[in-house]
Formats: sequence, C-alpha cells, structure tokens
Amino acid sequence: MKKTTAVVALVFLTFFVGLLLAPGSQVKGDSSDAVAAITQLENDSVKADLANDVSWTKQNLADSFIGGSSFGVWETKAESVKDGEDTAHNKTNSETTNNLKVSAYGNTAIARYSETYDSLYHGDHRARTVICTDSWIKQGAAWKEVASHCSQAK
Repeated sequence: MKKTTAVVALVFLTFFVGLLLAPGSQVKGDSSDAVAAITQLENDSVKADLANDVSWTKQNLADSFIGGSSFGVWETKAESVKDGEDTAHNKTNSETTNNLKVSAYGNTAIARYSETYDSLYHGDHRARTVICTDSWIKQGAAWKEVASHCSQAK
C-alpha cells in the first residue's frame, strides 16, 4: 500500500514538474507579483489554521484540490472544509512555517517549506515537523491551491 501511494505521488510530481519545465511554460520577466501573492496566501493559511477559521480553505483551495498528508492519506477540498468546520475534533494548537520558498511560472507557482505543528485531527493528537510542497494555479484574478503534499521531516 505504501509503495503504491509513493508511486502515485511520484508519477503526479513527475507529470507536474514536466508541465512546468515544458518549453515556453516559464514566463520571461518579473514574477515578483506572483511570488508575493503566494507568499501572502501561505502566511494567511497559517493564521487561519491558528484561528481555526475554515474560510481560508473555502476561498483558496481549488474545487479539484487534493492534499497528501504525512500520515499517508489523501484529502479533497470538501473533506478539508468538513474537517475545518468540526472544531470539536479538529483544532490547531500551534503551527509555524519556516524556509518558505516560492517559484512562479506564469499562471503556476510552487511553494515549498517546512512546518512544525501541534493539532487535534479527527480527535487524535498530532505533533510533528513536515516538509511540504503546495501547487498553485491562477484562475482568473485569483490564485487557487490545487495540490499539497507533506512528508515527515527527519
């Protein structure tokens, strides 16, 4: 099961990186606006988690969002929203993000960072440090997170 999940994740990552590196996919010129926007969204995500405020999730995840957790499960936007609304069983006690790096490629951006958190997830206490990659696409005037994946840091 772990091997299958790892293979699926590797295939997805390889496909996505291939799209980013395809000829003509990188924007010539200044991408500082995109980097600033994604940096702000990532920072706002932490603030929303700490406030146990699900509105950020509702507003900024694409409808097709899929996230892979460091505990080996996939979660859709609908599942993330449902979890965020159930503050009796899901709550962030602390969360810090470090080493945030954002790369922009036109209407696509990748954020990578490490995160340390202490939370309640489905009633279970969880605390660890993870490394994460978030994939963003600009839809109209808004940036939407389309995928996220985190792995436990060593």
